[in-house]
Amino acid sequence: MSTDPDTILLETEEAMTKALEYLKKELRGMRTGRASTALVEYLKVDYYGTATDLKSLASISIPEPSQLLIKPFDAGCIQDVKRAIEVSGLGLNPMLDGKQIRLNMPSPTTERRKQLATHCKKLGEEAKVSLRNARRDGNKHVDVLAKDAKAHVPEDEIETLKTEIQELLKKYETETDELVTRKAKEVMEV
Repeated sequence: MSTDPDTILLETEEAMTKALEYLKKELRGMRTGRASTALVEYLKVDYYGTATDLKSLASISIPEPSQLLIKPFDAGCIQDVKRAIEVSGLGLNPMLDGKQIRLNMPSPTTERRKQLATHCKKLGEEAKVSLRNARRDGNKHVDVLAKDAKAHVPEDEIETLKTEIQELLKKYETETDELVTRKAKEVMEV
């Protein structure tokens, strides 16, 4: 990291943004009773010996709120797609329908919904740990900057920088809480 206050702030925010983006991706892929293309988009399919994302091999649509329709661009890989879904651990039963696959989303049991809501919260806590680590790293770089005699950074600017890093943390933690609360509520809906 550089010894420039603006760069320290920018790189700290970048690290926090990455943690939040990762959380969003994880939550999108979480199964609820409602169909979502994000659930299967990144499933790896063995396509001619190469692990390929399902979204690169097929169009994925939602014909009904609790159903996904997968149409492979190459009809020859339909069995590979079916196999990838079966071994994915999502607990979905792919049904072949001509040159396409239908996936019905069974509504999770109350017990399973509680587990998923708990998992949402766990993912949120992991994201907060990453956010706090980004703050810690940013503050370390601020401390190095404060001790650097050549930099000539005034003490009040050092304090302002630490305050700005703390405010960034608060902003991203609030956003994390909102994401987790929204997803947990969605998971608990029947």
